[in-house]
Amino acid sequence: QVQLVESGGGVVEPGGSLKLSCTSPNLALEDLTTGWFRQAPGQEREALSCIVHNDEKTETADSVKGRFTVSRDNAKNMVYLQMANLQPGDSAVYFCATDLIMQSCTVILNGGAGSWGQGTQVSVSS
Repeated sequence: QVQLVESGGGVVEPGGSLKLSCTSPNLALEDLTTGWFRQAPGQEREALSCIVHNDEKTETADSVKGRFTVSRDNAKNMVYLQMANLQPGDSAVYFCATDLIMQSCTVILNGGAGSWGQGTQVSVSS
């Protein structure tokens, strides 16, 4: 089991930006393909973006492409989700997720992640 911790959420006005962080206290995220997801009340979990282990290759959902960017800083053991031009529809709990076995972004984004963080709340409101 990979322990994951998200941070960086908060309240922001429409059009604003936030940068979410994901780290692990027990493993190096450099070695783990990591995805970002969100879930709003009453809605299904939505896959957003993913970054491949030991690489900078990324995949991003069409719904947020151009606004959300995933990156990593291996020296800090961090994976980030930079979110721009946030809208009320972006309000949700945001999670990072990975898996000890599955290291494909396609698999991770389609439900293959076995390890999840506790989530960080993003609220977009005027």
